[in-house]
Amino acid sequence: MTALLILIPAALFLGLLGLGAFLWALRSGQFEDLDGAAERILYDDDLEC
Repeated sequence: MTALLILIPAALFLGLLGLGAFLWALRSGQFEDLDGAAERILYDDDLEC
């Protein structure tokens, strides 16, 4: 029973930490260009002229 006194606040803290990281990533523009990385593999960068 005393383990719950440690585990519940720890789980709440980790959940809030994950939510904070997700909101930070949203505000910093991490999810703006989802197609760019997927299409970048198709471009040939090492062209020799």
